[in-house]
Amino acid sequence: MLHAKSESDITSLAPSSPSRSPKRPVYYVQSPSRDSQDGDKSTSMQPTPCFNSPMESPSHPSFGRHSRNSSASRFSGIFRSSSGRKNGRKRNDKGWPECNVILEEGKYDEFDEDEGLTRRCQALLALLGFVVLFSIFCLIIWGAGRPYKAEITVRSLAVNNFYIGEGSDSTGVVTKMMTVNGSLRISVYNPATFYGIHVTSTPINLIYSDIIVATGQLKKYFQPRKSRRTVLVNIEGTKVPLYGAGSSLDASTNGGFKVPSKLDFEIKSRGDVVGKLVRTKNKKQISCDLVIDSTSNKPIKFKKNSCVYS
Repeated sequence: MLHAKSESDITSLAPSSPSRSPKRPVYYVQSPSRDSQDGDKSTSMQPTPCFNSPMESPSHPSFGRHSRNSSASRFSGIFRSSSGRKNGRKRNDKGWPECNVILEEGKYDEFDEDEGLTRRCQALLALLGFVVLFSIFCLIIWGAGRPYKAEITVRSLAVNNFYIGEGSDSTGVVTKMMTVNGSLRISVYNPATFYGIHVTSTPINLIYSDIIVATGQLKKYFQPRKSRRTVLVNIEGTKVPLYGAGSSLDASTNGGFKVPSKLDFEIKSRGDVVGKLVRTKNKKQISCDLVIDSTSNKPIKFKKNSCVYS
């Protein structure tokens, strides 16, 4: 009695007799295309080779035709809810379950603006603090440098040439005229302990009866700290008309002249304590009375009470 063999029996017997197993034809599996998410129902045909047994298939390593169901159940188990329901969530066009999205209130820009404002305020406060501290430091240095004024002392005046005679001015008026040439010796002391000074002066005038008969200028120079220096200033006047003031000049018995005069000038000193930012400036007005004797070649020395320093 012949029994009809089913397809499953033939498949189970195929590995035992490889020589007799017939070659199965290649078949195609119709799967949805990736472009189906846009609503297109078109399909693509992919050739799938035939394997002798389900175990030889690389994409289905488990239980034949039940492998697809088992793989689907494995992936679907990930999206199950905590209550155990399988179909509790909606799925989108691609088949993925939809999840609730946590929306955060507020804008991130607000935090960025606050942070930037804070940094800006910190920078401004730091700059302001630096300016205040530096100003206090400069004020302290300036106050400490104020008492260190340059000490000026007029030592002597050496008259090299002194002459009074008759002459006429540029307009032709006849009058007495005076010529003076001499050198003034001045001592300058800088008592400052941590900065040098720049010393200069206004024009040094030799005055007779309110008429400037000779003048000179102290050239600007730099004097280091805690130092003393003696400078020479040349004063000169050539054929200065005296007009009415010359009538009071009478020659002495030996033919010379004694002319009461006065020196008047101002010494300026400037100390750069912190460069050009902090400076100390001092002025000293000096006035000295003297009598010039045309017959004497000795320098005129000034005593302490001979000059007024203000």
